[in-house]
Amino acid sequence: MEAAAAHPPVTAERRPAGEEESRRANRRDWDRYADEYQATHGAFLGDVGFVWGPEGTTEQAVGALGDVDGRDVLELGSGAGQCSRWVRRQGGRAVGLDLSHRQLQHSRRIDDETGLTVPSVQATATALPFRSGSFDIVFSSFGALQFVADGDSLMREVARVLRPRGRFAFSVTHPTRWMFPDDPGPEGLVASQSYWDRTPYVEVDDATGEVSYVEHHRTIGDWVDLLASVGLALVRFVEPTWPEDHDRVWGGWSRTRGLVTPGTALFVADRLS
Repeated sequence: MEAAAAHPPVTAERRPAGEEESRRANRRDWDRYADEYQATHGAFLGDVGFVWGPEGTTEQAVGALGDVDGRDVLELGSGAGQCSRWVRRQGGRAVGLDLSHRQLQHSRRIDDETGLTVPSVQATATALPFRSGSFDIVFSSFGALQFVADGDSLMREVARVLRPRGRFAFSVTHPTRWMFPDDPGPEGLVASQSYWDRTPYVEVDDATGEVSYVEHHRTIGDWVDLLASVGLALVRFVEPTWPEDHDRVWGGWSRTRGLVTPGTALFVADRLS
């Protein structure tokens, strides 16, 4: 595969950003970034591996999805399909969904290399192209959720495609991290803004003036309220600890910060009916 174009110079700011603007920007960004992301993090993720975040916490260790054998499973923001491929190896019928065409090309590449295929579709999490009640489990490992502006539509769609008593599990940047600079060093441990400031983080292309990346912040309470609004009940809330022997730096995640403050939040919720 040819290498994707390097990231253009950008200016970071905090300002409102709607669903369409966020989707358009993040699709382009992940298409640009996919090659670098897989080259940098692919070995850590594993071609057939399931980690919930930069701490390296695995699904095998935490068991957030429950028994996947014989279950229909949907992954939101599946990227190169590593997590879904792991689910399929455990006997689950996993399907991947991602906004980025380039990420899905990497998924097809790993399908061919491993002989373990993840059926995947390019789509947005706010308009899932599946019939109601199609899945026993929906999950997202640091995938689509924090890039979505319209949280209400996201949750309605998840609830719609889940079967009765179905499970939804997802990991995101721990909401408390938004108080701190995205810096893996000691400077990243000094609070610089309010936890309750939900203004999106936006990057603007210096050359074109177009928005090139958007990330949305929600508090822990916001996530719980969104789940409850569609009849999903929180049954577990996991804050992975940083392993003593783990020295990997991934963006703003590092041993320096990870031993002091949580970097990942894992929500596990069940559909009530």
